[in-house]
Amino acid sequence: MRKDRNIYLQMKSLEEARNIVLTMLSEAPSKPCEWVDAPDAVGRVLGEPVFAGISSPDAHLAAMDGVAVEAEKTYGASETAPKTLVVGKDAFYVNTGHVLPPQTNAVIMIEKVREVEQDRIVIEAPVFPFQHVRKVGEDIVATELLFPQNHKITPYCLGALLTGGVFKVPVKPRPKGLIIPTGSELVDWRRVPLHAVQPGQVLETNSFVLGKLMEDSGGAFVRHEMLKDDVDAIRRAVAEGVRGDFDFILIGGGSSAGSQDYSKKVIADLGEVLVHGVTLMPGKPVVIGRVRGKPVFGVPGYPVSAIIAFEEFIRPFICGLLGQEEPRRQKALVKPTRKIPSKLGLEEFVRVKIGKVGETLVATALPRGAGCITSLTEADGIIRIPTHREGVMEQEPVEAELLRPLFSVEKTIVAVGSHDNTLDVLADEIKARHGAYSLSSSHVGSMGGLMALKRRVCHLAGCHLLDPEDGTYNLSYIRRFLPDTPVKGVQLVLRDQGFILPRGNPKKINGIEDLTREDVTFINRQSGSGTRILLDYRLKEKGIDPGRINGYATEEYTHMAVAVAVQSGVADVGLGIFSAAKALNLDFIPVVTEQYDLVIAEEYFDSDKIRVLLEIIASPAFKKRVEALGGYSTKHTGEVLW
Repeated sequence: MRKDRNIYLQMKSLEEARNIVLTMLSEAPSKPCEWVDAPDAVGRVLGEPVFAGISSPDAHLAAMDGVAVEAEKTYGASETAPKTLVVGKDAFYVNTGHVLPPQTNAVIMIEKVREVEQDRIVIEAPVFPFQHVRKVGEDIVATELLFPQNHKITPYCLGALLTGGVFKVPVKPRPKGLIIPTGSELVDWRRVPLHAVQPGQVLETNSFVLGKLMEDSGGAFVRHEMLKDDVDAIRRAVAEGVRGDFDFILIGGGSSAGSQDYSKKVIADLGEVLVHGVTLMPGKPVVIGRVRGKPVFGVPGYPVSAIIAFEEFIRPFICGLLGQEEPRRQKALVKPTRKIPSKLGLEEFVRVKIGKVGETLVATALPRGAGCITSLTEADGIIRIPTHREGVMEQEPVEAELLRPLFSVEKTIVAVGSHDNTLDVLADEIKARHGAYSLSSSHVGSMGGLMALKRRVCHLAGCHLLDPEDGTYNLSYIRRFLPDTPVKGVQLVLRDQGFILPRGNPKKINGIEDLTREDVTFINRQSGSGTRILLDYRLKEKGIDPGRINGYATEEYTHMAVAVAVQSGVADVGLGIFSAAKALNLDFIPVVTEQYDLVIAEEYFDSDKIRVLLEIIASPAFKKRVEALGGYSTKHTGEVLW
């Protein structure tokens, strides 16, 4: 059978696609309210207005400890002409919250009362009617409107409902979605152990993420069992879904242009395709259609694409059914630490790390692949690059939507430079012991870190730059490249750097000369990284032409990425640190023990952020965790070098 490919013939803009969703929203049938106990209504949306059943207070109450009186009987009292009141006749002792006795309308504070006899008191100042009194209905008056329809109930609202004698409330039903995960490559992580997952198989996670996003938006979901790439099975599942009590259907995966991407075909067979492809990145392959009057969304399979498709199309639909505004993120002006290129004709959502350096919020772009879910979990914000722009220039002020509160972003320690696994330990220890602070590290290589310091877009840089002339680390580069940037150096670790190899070293690689063999594929680090400088130094020392090394031009940005490349068989060998090899149970041949330092801008050295950082680095707990990684020495960790 010939397998036809889908083609994005008429992609819609983001605005056009959202308007189509809003049109379907206006056509959605209304549903009757559900009546729930008031405490269970927190987080729900009222389907009808709610009115108070009783007043609060329902009687005049004393607002102070003292004596209740008829105010008119106190008029004329003064220090020179005090008045005497008879207890039980003209004055009645009350405590805060007591109902006022009949014929009284004010309370004199106990501090203003002087007892002269057992049943007599003297006052030296008058009170006015209802002074220090909570009047009937001061808070709530019976029959008044407490909350209008479409109001979202909060814990504060619950107090008003119960106080007003409202114990059951009418709420809108939660918009209910059916999620149908599809894909022959999918594996159910609840039933298949990790060691049994084969290359090319993918753990099915999107349906769980999308379901929780629905709940977070006020909706509910049902997850269909996973389906293979079988158009008939997918069609049956969608047809059953639209006949059920669901408000909308999500087909997970199968929305792209591949020969087995069936979402568009299924929707077209059963109903009408309104959108196939949006000028959005990630999220371009989204499909939006209608079957029997119900919206059916074909959601891309890549995690980031799926989440962005949800936030741009499905969340607005859920919020609209509930009569709620979409949540709006806080925005702030940021300056990218380097140029962010983008494609004309696509609105791109770039995930960024953000920190405050001096008085400026700086943003560093994270990996932009639609399959990189960590680009969202690690992100502090999102920069939207419109369709008519080819990107954002370095240091160009641009608006970012914040994924974390601004006060939290401002307490981020911004590190740029060489990658090291101890930075993850450092970040965890900082968060554990000083929860308000966090460490954000971007891996651009040691030279990239020094240049970021020079441009004043970070607080510190991780460096391990070998000077081939004298064998020292970092200082000569700082003198050469940062002559006008005052910095201080703190040693983080000494670490073992060497060749990372598959278990058992099947190619029998013993030294740097073996990298030139025709049967050996190498994985390199990026230009400007300390590891690359070390390799080039050793190659020059041995008189080896880098052009003879198969894979010399293939670059990765972290030691763990090098280790993964070796583990997965992409490469036979890479140069990296021992802890990366140990983490993935790979072999390791040591080449050198090198010095990894933190180069810190002097203007921030005495700041609260850096004090927290240095305190953690000097702690026994941090050093113990670092040593446990393997291949590290903490003998001089925390020492200020220059």
